[in-house]
This record gives sequence, C-alpha cells and structure tokens, in this order.
Amino acid sequence: MKDWVGVGEAYSASYAALCAGTFPLLQAALGAAHGRTLLDVGSGDGTLADAWATAGWMVTACEPEPSMRAVSSARHPRVRVLDGALPGLPFADGSFDVVIANFVLNHVATPRTAAAELRRVARSAVAATTWTLSPSWLWAEVTRRAVLAPLAGQRLPESEDFERTAEGFEGMLRDAGWRGVGVVEHTWTWTVAPDVLWASVEGGVAGAGALYAALDTEERQRFRRAFDEVVDERLVDGVLPLEHRAAIASCSLL
Repeated sequence: MKDWVGVGEAYSASYAALCAGTFPLLQAALGAAHGRTLLDVGSGDGTLADAWATAGWMVTACEPEPSMRAVSSARHPRVRVLDGALPGLPFADGSFDVVIANFVLNHVATPRTAAAELRRVARSAVAATTWTLSPSWLWAEVTRRAVLAPLAGQRLPESEDFERTAEGFEGMLRDAGWRGVGVVEHTWTWTVAPDVLWASVEGGVAGAGALYAALDTEERQRFRRAFDEVVDERLVDGVLPLEHRAAIASCSLL
C-alpha cells in the first residue's frame, strides 16, 4: 500500500535489519533446507533471502521495486532476484517447495487474494508475517508531539481487510485457503542508532518517510524537534531499544 519507489538504499541501511528479526522463527517453522527450493516474495534488499541461502536453501527472490532489486543484486549477488509482484506472480502452480512473504501482506491492496497466490506457487509449505506492533508506534508519537496530522493511509475494502492481530491474520489466511495454518506471535527489541532512523525518514522509507516528504520547511523542523525529544527520552547507551511484535504464520501443504 505504501509507495516504496526509490528507497532501496535507505531501507537497506535501516529497516532491513529490523524486518530480518523474524528469521529465526520462520526457520524453525520450515525446518532444515535439505536442498529444497524457496521463493522469497517481496524480498526487498535481499537480506532475508541471503539468510535463507546461507541456511542451505536454493533461493529465488521476487521484488517489484527496481531500487530494491538493485541493492539486492549488489549486496547479495548469489541470490537470484526477479521482477514480480503480488497478486500475480510470474510462476506456475507449485513452482517452489516453500514460499515466504515477510511483511508483505500488510502492504498489498488485496491481502486475501495475495495470500492465495502465495499458496498457489508453493508445493509443500508457505509462510508469511505481519506486524502486530509495527514501527509506526514510534512515528505516531513523534507526529503527535510535532502537532501534525498523521498520514492518511488508504483503507482496504472490507472484503480484503483484516484485524492486525495474530487471530485476525490467521482468519484472513484461512479465508485465503490456507489449511492447518499455525500462527505464533514474536516480540523482539531492535536496538538502532538515532541517525539510522532519521536517515530512513529523509530517505522516504515507509509511512514516516512519506509523511515527512509531504511537509513544508517549518513542519519538517517541528517533526525533527519532536523526534529529538523522543530520542532523548528513550536513548540507552547511544541507541534506541524499540520493541516490535509480529504474527508469524506457516502452513504445510502436504
């Protein structure tokens, strides 16, 4: 749903590390590679795809944003990255043993249709994640202190939307045809330097970056002052310990 055009470098230098925090639980859910093939849909800068390759999987990455593919190819050259997007992936039914989508279904316009598409191209298992406590909580606090209107997100049609909880995510996936889906909730703390977070804003990453890009000069100054206030209150030994939480779903097709 958010516009990610041109943010590959900024995303890779910031939120890529946060989003990779789901890898241990995804790996536990899917088991050892044993030479199996894996498709990483919405692979971003390739951080997670490269982690799967390191774990022994035969990985194909699929990412629609050119700047993300460029960063992925430069930093993770052993991972083949293709142009493709949900809900119409350019693969035949059952093309890959396992298909994953890490923090993708919370961005697409048709989550149920997209989830069904993930299942279509998977042969033995499919897995996906979504935020239940996303990075937006921090930026909502900054926006409030800056006395700015929050970015108005585009609402999904009722037929496609889902409650952003583990239960809501599971229900949406069941509606999309995932049978025997299991969902666990994972909480972890991302420790990040303030300048990394601020670079993500100036780089246009996610909702905070889109909001900042739309502000005038005076509003940007207020936003920066509010950000510095929040940082001063939360800083521990030079970094920000920020709690995040995600629902991690997996489903065996065998």
